[in-house]
Amino acid sequence: MKRGLVFASGYVVGVAWELGVLRGLQDVNADLLALVIAADVVVGTSAGSTVAAQITTGTALDTLYAAQLSEESAEIEVDVDLGALTARFAKIAETGASATDIRRRIGALALATQTTVDEPTYRASRAARLPVQTWPARDVRLVAVDTESGEPTVFTRDSGIALVDAVAASSDFPGVWPPLTIGEHRYMDGALRSPTNADLAAGCDRVLVLTPSAADPRGLFGSLEDEIKLLEPADVRVVFADAASLAAFGTNPLSPSARTPAAEAGRTLGRTRAADLEWFAK
Repeated sequence: MKRGLVFASGYVVGVAWELGVLRGLQDVNADLLALVIAADVVVGTSAGSTVAAQITTGTALDTLYAAQLSEESAEIEVDVDLGALTARFAKIAETGASATDIRRRIGALALATQTTVDEPTYRASRAARLPVQTWPARDVRLVAVDTESGEPTVFTRDSGIALVDAVAASSDFPGVWPPLTIGEHRYMDGALRSPTNADLAAGCDRVLVLTPSAADPRGLFGSLEDEIKLLEPADVRVVFADAASLAAFGTNPLSPSARTPAAEAGRTLGRTRAADLEWFAK
């Protein structure tokens, strides 16, 4: 039995909510939580890349969850109109160009945007999320996109880059943060391939997906439903954000102040879904 665990994109609130869901599972069934965290394949995208790195590098979940409830945070408060920004991406996608060309055009926009945060400051904020900054001896797959080529990249411990760089590249939302430089390339958010990238867990028999969004998040190039079909014959279950979670995220999912309500809503949902997710252990 090969198990896969997928953490989707979702900004700052996504990190808090996904950790909250895991903490809720732990409240009800600690053995189940241990099996989930020990999944054979762990895929992380954007916010999910942080959670994937955190839970596979040995830090106790209690510690990670408590950090989301703390008033102290290295997260950076930014004032960005995400609605307008994502509308610009959608406008580019309407051109009918290939997925790679659309990503390349979004990459050009990212490279041309003067953000309020410089690259070292952004990278430091991602480093502060990781109590342990060395790759685990696990199959962890973190997704980013090359801004110039538009091609997705899946970073692993064999990629020859620092874990912090992989996490920072994967969660580098264009137009909000400066593209991250790794060698001769600059990278942006892996959600530009897909908000979930669940298909990267191919070969697993059971796959659990956590996504801080309403049912079936649709990215620019497809949907989670499409990816689940690609995983067949795997048995896939998804934890979507419920109405209480969506309300807890507030109006600015990038705000550090939204972490606590998002984490608590995730924890409540995790408790609710624990019995259903015992399937993962069978």
